[in-house]
Amino acid sequence: MDNKTTSTDFSSSFKNISVPFEKDVIQTLKAGDLVHLTGTIYTGRDQTHRRLCALLEKGEELPVDLSGQLLYYVGPSPARPGKIIGAAGPTTSYRMDSYTPQLLELGLTATLGKGARSNLVRKAMLKHGALYLSTFGGAGAYLSQCVKKMETIAFHDAGPEALFLLEVENFPAVVIDDVHGTDYYKKIRNRNSEV
Repeated sequence: MDNKTTSTDFSSSFKNISVPFEKDVIQTLKAGDLVHLTGTIYTGRDQTHRRLCALLEKGEELPVDLSGQLLYYVGPSPARPGKIIGAAGPTTSYRMDSYTPQLLELGLTATLGKGARSNLVRKAMLKHGALYLSTFGGAGAYLSQCVKKMETIAFHDAGPEALFLLEVENFPAVVIDDVHGTDYYKKIRNRNSEV
């Protein structure tokens, strides 16, 4: 099989999904599905999560309404002249696990990062009907090409860990934890143990 055919076959296996997600679309996504995300997503790493949760603890309003939104765990590097964003690869998701259940309670629909989530987060996602997606670590330069616009929303002083709004087009991801409680990593481990 030539490279052109392989590339076409792989690309055709992606589902094109608009973000923010529509509730009925979320229900159809299954662990292991490959998706191309197009629309707007928020970003947040450790500092953003700490600050959002601190605001909640004080009873203050958040700078954004997270209900129905996707939060991407990324701290983009500075953009080169003429570019929208620098490298935009994912951060390890478990670093946000202690904050995630609280944000899911606010209606956050999905998170995007890399690596597995804790049992606590998976249970909270199941309870609130939320998804976890992963994207490709080590591909920050490639992923930055999927970002068409970037705006700083809050926590400007946090630099790359500020809260950004990104407009993305055909941003690649894999559904890891679906709303039905299926964990793709566990599914793969089980399949491999049977071999």
